[in-house]
Amino acid sequence: MLTIEISPKEFWDAEKEIFTYSKPYTLNLEHSLISISKWEAKWQKLFLHDPRTPEETLDYIKCMTLNTVPDEAYNMLSRENIETINDYIQSSQSATNISDLAPDPSSRGNGERVSSELIYYWMVALTIPFECQKWHLNRLITLIKICNIKNQPAKKMKRQEILQRNAE
Repeated sequence: MLTIEISPKEFWDAEKEIFTYSKPYTLNLEHSLISISKWEAKWQKLFLHDPRTPEETLDYIKCMTLNTVPDEAYNMLSRENIETINDYIQSSQSATNISDLAPDPSSRGNGERVSSELIYYWMVALTIPFECQKWHLNRLITLIKICNIKNQPAKKMKRQEILQRNAE
């Protein structure tokens, strides 16, 4: 989970000719399959593949929010806040290196366009519990990749390798 603290802002009220101050806000964010599902249902686009407008990006931050905050809080996000959120979304959230586990480099994927429904399918097919839908998305994807690698049948030995092993 990522927590973003939004500092109060100062505004000039031209009618009353006084400065006013907004409240401070705290956003508790989670980049998860649930967040992506909410966003894809609204925008009917693939989150992981299709480019997003600034409006769609801001709406995704709303989908990531676990606590209740007014809409004005999102308008107060600074460029630094947005960069922090993007860094969090891009974070692997794992120490696992898939290339260390993969039996061969060609097993990295087939270029399939991924939707939230497809990720849910993978979870069902691999019997990954639905509580994992709340994990950081990149951590969930890493688990799915590991399950795929570990579920592959053992690689058959070549005739030469069998003969060499028997000779030893």
